Amino acid sequence: MQSTMLEACNLQDVEGQENTKDLNSRPLKVSACCKHYAAYDVDNWLRVDRYHFDARCYVLNNRVNGIPTCADPKLLKDTKIGEWDLNGYNVSDCDSIKVMINGAMRKITPRKKTLIFLYSFSLMANISFISLFLAFLFVSTAARDVPFDESPSPSPSSTPKIKSNFTYVCDPSRFDDLGLDITTFSYCDMSLPFTVRAKDLVDQMTLSEKVRQIGDLAYGVPRIGLPKYEWWSEALHGVSDVGPGTHFDELIPGATSFPTVILTAASFNESLWKNIGQVVSTEARAMYNLGRAGLTYWSPNINVVRDPRWGRITETPGEDPYTVGSYAANYVRGLQDVEGQENTKDLNSRPLKVSACCKHYAAYDVDNWLGVDRYHFDARVTEQDMLETFLRPFEMCVKDGDVSSVMCSYNRVNGIPTCADPKLLKDTIRGEWDLHGYIVSDCDSIEVLMDGAKWLDDTHEDAVAQVLKAGLDLDCGVYYTNFTENAVMQGKVREKEIDKSLNYLYVVLMRLGFFDGSPSFISLGKENVCSDEHIELAIEAAREGIVLLKNDNDTLPLSSNNFKNLAVIGPHANATKVMVGNYAGIPCQYSSPLDAFSAIANVTYEIGCDVMCKNETLIFPAMQAAKNADATILFVGLDLSVEAESLDRVDLLLPGYQTQLINQVAAVAKGPLILVIMSAGGVDISFAKNNPNIKAILWVGYPGEEGGRAISDVVFGKYNPGGRLPLTWHKADYVDQLPMTSMPLRPVEEFGYPGRTYKFFNGSTVYPFGYGLSYTKFNYQITTSQRSLDIKLDKYQHCRDLTFEDGAYRPACPAVLVDDMICNDEFEFEVEVQNVGSKDGNEVVMVYSKPPTGIAMTHAKQVIGFNRVFVPAGGSKKVKFTFNACKSLSIVENNGYKLLPSGGHTIMVGDGEISFPFQVNFQY
Repeated sequence: MQSTMLEACNLQDVEGQENTKDLNSRPLKVSACCKHYAAYDVDNWLRVDRYHFDARCYVLNNRVNGIPTCADPKLLKDTKIGEWDLNGYNVSDCDSIKVMINGAMRKITPRKKTLIFLYSFSLMANISFISLFLAFLFVSTAARDVPFDESPSPSPSSTPKIKSNFTYVCDPSRFDDLGLDITTFSYCDMSLPFTVRAKDLVDQMTLSEKVRQIGDLAYGVPRIGLPKYEWWSEALHGVSDVGPGTHFDELIPGATSFPTVILTAASFNESLWKNIGQVVSTEARAMYNLGRAGLTYWSPNINVVRDPRWGRITETPGEDPYTVGSYAANYVRGLQDVEGQENTKDLNSRPLKVSACCKHYAAYDVDNWLGVDRYHFDARVTEQDMLETFLRPFEMCVKDGDVSSVMCSYNRVNGIPTCADPKLLKDTIRGEWDLHGYIVSDCDSIEVLMDGAKWLDDTHEDAVAQVLKAGLDLDCGVYYTNFTENAVMQGKVREKEIDKSLNYLYVVLMRLGFFDGSPSFISLGKENVCSDEHIELAIEAAREGIVLLKNDNDTLPLSSNNFKNLAVIGPHANATKVMVGNYAGIPCQYSSPLDAFSAIANVTYEIGCDVMCKNETLIFPAMQAAKNADATILFVGLDLSVEAESLDRVDLLLPGYQTQLINQVAAVAKGPLILVIMSAGGVDISFAKNNPNIKAILWVGYPGEEGGRAISDVVFGKYNPGGRLPLTWHKADYVDQLPMTSMPLRPVEEFGYPGRTYKFFNGSTVYPFGYGLSYTKFNYQITTSQRSLDIKLDKYQHCRDLTFEDGAYRPACPAVLVDDMICNDEFEFEVEVQNVGSKDGNEVVMVYSKPPTGIAMTHAKQVIGFNRVFVPAGGSKKVKFTFNACKSLSIVENNGYKLLPSGGHTIMVGDGEISFPFQVNFQY
């Protein structure tokens, strides 16, 4: 073996230049290649040949532990390129990809074979063109329990009892009680860096002890003073009781429940999003101090709403990737940031208030539609859509929000389970984006990978080995706990992979003060949960999100002096629990619409029907109430029996007889009828929009525990609505034009499928993205603006072609690759917002960019920024916007390149009220 290595060196070395400092530029006499990597030593024995042999241990014609060596990122990227630092290129044995498809994976469909080819190419050729070219140049130039319960570990199926005492791991008194000398444990030495302390802690564990720490219930190691910890808690729009890490009881009976995310997103108010996160984390910290909660919260959900039928729209910030990413970054900052320490130089040691988690990564937006469920769904996604839409919010969450955790999803993407894809986990989240934290699976994802996806027909040990090597640090479930030790003992994965994950996990817990305590938060207690200030913020969040969809003849706001007798009607007229949606926990209190309106006027209440509205017998009493009322407030919509996790919609209509209820009440109502829609996803209410008897329409999402007060404040003018729809409300026939499982965002001409989201759909809608009215009127005027940007290119920055429509103008230099640019070029403008109406109000100033005319198959427009401003009646306010050209004007071509196009872009303010041209010029 040694002589072979020397022979390879002798082939390549140029005398006198063997030890060039930069090995990537070391001259070569010729280029040598070491083969056949790896575990290749069977050619043809008793009808077992190298093309089909699976070496169960651990490229080229064979497989190793089920994976063809040419398609194994662990062997190629992580080991050869990463750990060993190969200064060259990877090459396949002859026809290896053909062998992989026809031999190792002969039962796979042709479409999957193409994807496997592309995947293996991406692994072998991660820098292949550059590597090959450099090699040529070189040759040429040379010729489940709270943390501190020390009782014996329960079985995974038992229900831990939550204690109410509070301490921290490295409390000397704890160690005294355990009979341990704290000075002998370096992981408790606060003078050492977190990484050193975490390594010391992990190094003291046996393999059996290590595997019991990488499930959501970490069992602890009493012999070294490490207590249990439950990682799973949720805080989507308030501290939730979903997950075993959080508990409500007589001491803490509830927590503030804010509106569900889709309504909060409709406020388009970044400071509100962050403020909600700050309140939620304050309540979470207080509950942690009292032994009722953990420190790690697997929220928010930042999947883009691609299809209006998706059941989990209520949890998300809508359909625009930039808006979703902006919400993610702000909410995460609110949850995590410790005031005054937001920008610590070493982000791996930055203190955390609580730990947030952005989920579900990636391309996850099918739950259960006509028998297709999330456990089996394979999202077939182009690289263009992946970069442009599905990954962008997660990138913003990691880079801008500095989130400390990302959760991978149940589904597969292009055939590969997301939790087993090293390209998505190791290469992207941890590598390209530089995550300062850990990666966790959605609960029981490893089991889903085996039983749902049937991934590689793995054994339990194979499965945990694959996901661990892909970069999954923590298993929400018991697979890691139960099978990882055997996987190591069977040689399927190295113990070092476990060590790496544990180090990531413990550094996060150290940043949270789990080991050393957090003096900044130790005073938080019961009085900091459900405080008056927090409840008021919940009301404000609902007010800011409510969207006024229709207001004929300025019917709203109503005057309490003129409308003293109200009919409050409908399935949601007395809503309570439905207003808090899912992942809600127990609210501090409820304010139903019936309660709120009864405090203002004399109310006659009739239910009309329940949400499913299968029986019309109660519609007549509702009509009678409307006949005698000064005004009728009619509450209809959806609930979690229609749209929810594991439940997608099959249509965009109101359930049952709700439409009949609305029309019949509207036909007889004596006074004005105000229709209130409570839902997450859009509903085709074209009939109500066009009905002159329905004077006003409000969309209120699921408005949280104080929803009733917020709605009444808007109806009676105590608050002027300023919310905007964060997703398109499609007509009912949209769902007949394409299946929910079709993933492309752009129109699919072959099948006649329309585009998705406002960026690619050009048909008529009920209400478009960004729509929302006010009780006043706003005008915009551009006061200052930059109209062009000249970018100087150097000789290494080359012009790139774009796909243009037939006959379109093609600039001399159509575009430049964003990765080749420094990307510090900015442009700015200022807009004056004038309130020309008679009422104070809030206006969301939305800014879009449109790419140069003629570029084919790109977005019609895209949100690049927004700002919610308060402007008093008759007043004005100037709003300044500054944009980075690469981030705000770039497009993603169908080849996966992110490019900045030259030419005439358009900057739009609002719904096209004003716009101005913006020219990008490239110069050498």
